[in-house]
Amino acid sequence: MSDDVLKATEARLSAAAPTDRPFITISYAQSLDGSIALGDGRPLALSSPPSLFRTHALRARHDGLLVGIGTILADDPQLTVRHAAGPNPQPIVLDTDLRTPRAARLFAHPRPPWFVAGRPVAPARRAPLAGVGAQVFEVDRGPEGDVDLRAALGLLAQHGLRSVLVEGGARVMRSFLAERLVDWIVITLAPVFVAGKPALATGEGLLPEVRLLGWEPSGPDLILWGELE
Repeated sequence: MSDDVLKATEARLSAAAPTDRPFITISYAQSLDGSIALGDGRPLALSSPPSLFRTHALRARHDGLLVGIGTILADDPQLTVRHAAGPNPQPIVLDTDLRTPRAARLFAHPRPPWFVAGRPVAPARRAPLAGVGAQVFEVDRGPEGDVDLRAALGLLAQHGLRSVLVEGGARVMRSFLAERLVDWIVITLAPVFVAGKPALATGEGLLPEVRLLGWEPSGPDLILWGELE
């Protein structure tokens, strides 16, 4: 089984010069028509077992694994490395108003999760998370009231993270792309049509182009990778 995407990612990570923010990789799976979930937002299993292996191997090659609160509420992910060998990255949740439920599977993670919230944080929302060992960081809010991404990434760099894998959801990924905060992108293309929720909504402004650097089959899927122009 070829693992060219892993070799290419490792090479790109090792060549990345230190900056004031972590190296950002976006990784997600979509259908042929660009869907990442069902139309009503319910999660959709798209990746084949070989693709899951590659996705989890990518996780193990990054210092942090980041998702937004929408992914936590819709998918209840574990954010661990299970389908490949390697260490678990630091789980990070962009949760502006600290809405993550205490029953989330994330709290069973071997590493206490980090939450990045919008300043100011209500003590009544912070206390339950701190009580189960999570760490809550506060950053300023952006123009739309969400967490300021540049401030959040600067904070993560200050806490020792040199690379972060962003896995969703759609709004978070689009925000990273719109602010030109993405260095590397890996897309798993599954051979199905879904007509569901798109990975990236169209008609909301120009996003950067991707310079495709490689692709490889992964079971029935196709994995593509590249960097942003």
